[in-house]
Amino acid sequence: MSDHHHLTGDHHPSPASAATTALGPLLLLPSELLHDILIRLALPELLRVRSVARPLSHVISSPDFRRLYHLSSAASGPGPAAAWLLVFKKLRPRDAALRGFHGPSGRWFRIPVSAILAPAVPPGEDLYFLAASGSSFLFAANGRRELVVVDLSAQAARRLPPSPLGPRGTSSWRRFGLKLVADPPGSSQFRFLFAELVNNTPLLFEYQSETDTWQSSEAVQVEGASTAAGTEGTFLCAAHAGPDCVMVYSGPGVERPVFFRPRFPHNPNGVGGDRLHVYGDGSAAVVRSTVIDEPSRPRVKVVAGVDLYGFGSVVGGDWQLVSTVPGELVEGFRKPYAVMTGLLSEREGVVRLVLISNCRGAWDIVWLSYDRARGEWRWVPVPDWGTKGLNMAGIAVSSTFSRLWPPAAPSSCTATTSQ
Repeated sequence: MSDHHHLTGDHHPSPASAATTALGPLLLLPSELLHDILIRLALPELLRVRSVARPLSHVISSPDFRRLYHLSSAASGPGPAAAWLLVFKKLRPRDAALRGFHGPSGRWFRIPVSAILAPAVPPGEDLYFLAASGSSFLFAANGRRELVVVDLSAQAARRLPPSPLGPRGTSSWRRFGLKLVADPPGSSQFRFLFAELVNNTPLLFEYQSETDTWQSSEAVQVEGASTAAGTEGTFLCAAHAGPDCVMVYSGPGVERPVFFRPRFPHNPNGVGGDRLHVYGDGSAAVVRSTVIDEPSRPRVKVVAGVDLYGFGSVVGGDWQLVSTVPGELVEGFRKPYAVMTGLLSEREGVVRLVLISNCRGAWDIVWLSYDRARGEWRWVPVPDWGTKGLNMAGIAVSSTFSRLWPPAAPSSCTATTSQ
């Protein structure tokens, strides 16, 4: 009798069989209703369900469901619903993990990468998270002064060959001057581009994963706003100091990379106070702040306003004011801060601005988005997940992470309880 029970698993059901039993009533639902329930889950939740419930794995992996899931994500609006906010906390490589915030669920997810990084990163290495696109996550290793890419889909990591500028530490990578692009979209292949001034000459460097090679080219100066910008082109900020910057453009409309030095127009909103400039994907955000007069907290500031600038459809012109964040939205995230930085990205007509600030060891993240077609701003509060004393080692926004569908679901993606 004991052998019979052991073979059939009556007393020792596997997690998969237990999950299948528990989900029995759910599996009897019509496929349309089942799809409607599953489509509301965040990607890590879907992958975990797929890994423990074989009947649902067939549904989740089907082309029809994947198409519906992507369409639902794209139709969820211009806010964080269609993108992921990814943060890397500075830990030892064996404890390395990314945190991903999913707007619709309002939760953070922990995405461990330590086991994936282990074969490519030696113990004690100092890592910094640079960018993400599709299933690729790019890190800079400070000790070995090289780049490491994690392919979450293949659960593998590898080191990139040195760039034409040679080995570089983490402080050499300037966020406004780099971009990671899944190419073709949805695949594990990618291109990594970065622009930089070398001997006062703007250069564009590009790594292609398909050939595992680097290419470099010198950008030429464009005179006047006469070059048409293609929608598939890439804008990178090669250098900046306050409102002054050197922009490099590569893509449709030009035979080789070009550079120009756009100026900001006179804007009454920008007179006086402290201003932070954030560049990305052919846009610039100017964050205006005022100092709080509190003797106990000298030089503490609050955001007074945010302006968005762009180039329109041409390359080589000056910045043009696109929109200003409504005052009522600004009031929602006005918190004292001592230092602030940010990142800016655009995909399919939606500009996403992330502001990261710190005040006495407490971090705060503000996520804004602007839909160009609708002329609409959105702000979704990002809950804290225990950031007190956090040593943040990189942050990125990925609009293509939701398109990731690994062949083997990583059950280590877990939800984090918001505090």
